[in-house]
Amino acid sequence: LHASNLILSTARGSCQLAGGPSSRKPNFNRLSSPTTQTSPLHSLTSRPSSKMNLNLSGSVNVFKLLFRPALCLPQHTVATFNDLPIPLQKAFEGQNRKCDIRAVVLDKDDCFAIPHTNEVHKPYKERFEQLKAAYPGRRLVIVSNTAGATSYDASLKLAKELEEETGITVLPHKTKKPGCGSEIMEYFRSHPETGVSHPSQVAVVGDRLTTDMMLANMMGAWGFWIKDGVVSPEKKSIVVLEIRMAFGCSIDSQGLPGSSATESL
Repeated sequence: LHASNLILSTARGSCQLAGGPSSRKPNFNRLSSPTTQTSPLHSLTSRPSSKMNLNLSGSVNVFKLLFRPALCLPQHTVATFNDLPIPLQKAFEGQNRKCDIRAVVLDKDDCFAIPHTNEVHKPYKERFEQLKAAYPGRRLVIVSNTAGATSYDASLKLAKELEEETGITVLPHKTKKPGCGSEIMEYFRSHPETGVSHPSQVAVVGDRLTTDMMLANMMGAWGFWIKDGVVSPEKKSIVVLEIRMAFGCSIDSQGLPGSSATESL
């Protein structure tokens, strides 16, 4: 917590709206596409699972906020999954911002499902189907730090169960969010039918600032923050609470800092 407070105190007063992805360069190497297209669930070798869901990627990358606090800021904020604009680029209409979102990376826990469950939260089912229709096939992929994260879901059993429940591909990834941008782009490049050739054509939808939104900004994608999520705001992670308090502000529907740290808690 001491390290977290130091980082977040540095961020205070210097936070600002993150720019569009087209102005940022992805800081990972382009990876070659495989010659055959198989289910990503069979592309990784299982590793021993851990009883604790540790996130070394998150712990390391959070220190980047010392120098670039805007990395955790979204390009667009909504209260719940039901408030997502569809298609997502509608969020930027009339803002003179070039936006061509062709695919969506979707978080699971507390985004569209109760944490540690696979079912779409009942009030969100209609919106979920609308999102699937707008981004069909492999243009919509779930990237979770539980299901599909091979350090936690070594056998990919959780990923397979989630795929069966939602009908959406779950990406197996060795590095947890926010550090798996290269694995996400490798997936899209291996499936050219998605039309994705650059991270700026991807949107990341999730409820965590220091994982989902940092992932979006680090890879050069668009970040859509689910502010409240399925779990009530008062039960959110202490990390989210500290970020809001450190910024001394809430974050409004345009991703801009508001006036009170307690408005959205």
